[in-house]
Amino acid sequence: MTPPAAPLRILMLAPEPFFEPRGTPFSEFHRIKALVEDGHHVDLVTYPIGRDVDLPNLCIIRTWRPPLVSKVPIGPSAVKVLLDALLTLTILRVALLGGRRYDAIHSHEEMGVLGVWLGRRLGIPHLYDMHSSLPQQLGNFRFSRSKALRWGFEKAEGYMVRGSQVVITICQELQDTVHEMGVGDRAVLIENVMGGDVDPTPGPGRDAVRAAWGLTPTQPVVLYTGTFEQYQGLDLLLEASVRLKALVPDLAVLVVGGDAAQVSELAARAESAGAPLVFTGQRPPSDVPHFVDACDALVSPRISGTNTPLKIYSYLRSGRPIVATNLRTHTQVLTADSAVLVEPTPDALAAGLAEVLQDRQAAARLAASAHQLADARYSRQSYLSRTRQAYALLLESMRPRPRTVPLAGAAPSGGREPR
Repeated sequence: MTPPAAPLRILMLAPEPFFEPRGTPFSEFHRIKALVEDGHHVDLVTYPIGRDVDLPNLCIIRTWRPPLVSKVPIGPSAVKVLLDALLTLTILRVALLGGRRYDAIHSHEEMGVLGVWLGRRLGIPHLYDMHSSLPQQLGNFRFSRSKALRWGFEKAEGYMVRGSQVVITICQELQDTVHEMGVGDRAVLIENVMGGDVDPTPGPGRDAVRAAWGLTPTQPVVLYTGTFEQYQGLDLLLEASVRLKALVPDLAVLVVGGDAAQVSELAARAESAGAPLVFTGQRPPSDVPHFVDACDALVSPRISGTNTPLKIYSYLRSGRPIVATNLRTHTQVLTADSAVLVEPTPDALAAGLAEVLQDRQAAARLAASAHQLADARYSRQSYLSRTRQAYALLLESMRPRPRTVPLAGAAPSGGREPR
């Protein structure tokens, strides 16, 4: 395993509500946890929204909260533009006027633009943590079809990737993107293998969790956990559950996540369609393993995007069979040996779920194979080792290179003999 680097003081820039139980904040949490466990000190400059976390060697510095702003939508938004402007001012104050010397800058998402500039200004190395492709986000979240805006996002992404001494990517698709940009030698692939994992807490037990949500001890239960964004495929899951109910009459689909408005809207549609969906709303991360224990199968119905969902890595370790759409977002991690992969249609998703619910022996084989895959390729030890590798590469980038002195009588690099 790669040994840790000498302790560093790291300025980390995070344009997210830290901490909230969702994708990038989870990834940031585990990245910070790995760094502070190795003795590094992290000053995290982030949004004014989110809850503090108790980690050693971590100092959270928040920007000013604008009036009437209490939440941050996932993906590009006008709120993020405002918060990013305020975050930029706070970062400049901390970095240039705070009186503290930093050894490195570690930027997430769009703050990599400022991080690259600031690293050059301070003469310290910059690491870009690439959680997604910014131009792709415009399409995934249906934010804008503007060609000019997409061009701007592409230019910003190129500046961040090419201007950083090290780039961390979180899935093979992003790693391929960085290679295509010509800086693959500076990229380290670190999958979000910890996903939404949290420190385990004792649970009430399978039957008690089911009873709390009106489920019987014996009925088949499928579990979805995550946000309600369009690309997650909740509409597909709703339609598939109606078809699945005809094959598995006592079915229940437990849906964990979504804010109150999203849950209310989807619940009304589910009731109208006769879909057997049971909604819990947002739950603490510590509750999710207990919902997993209470279910018989796990589903990821994503319909677009290329980043691997964080939950897939914890799903692999769950001991439950996984059914997922046969798209790059899943297949860069999942195989036919570790999950049932289906086309993103209601009939195909219903058939895949029926397969694992009705053939328990086949489901058990899938779950065992998934667990083996997690142990072999997506362990915590691998995560820690690759994080250390990224920082070793970062430090190596700043070491002065020895000057090459030509041997006596050797021709200069141009190939001509001296006169």
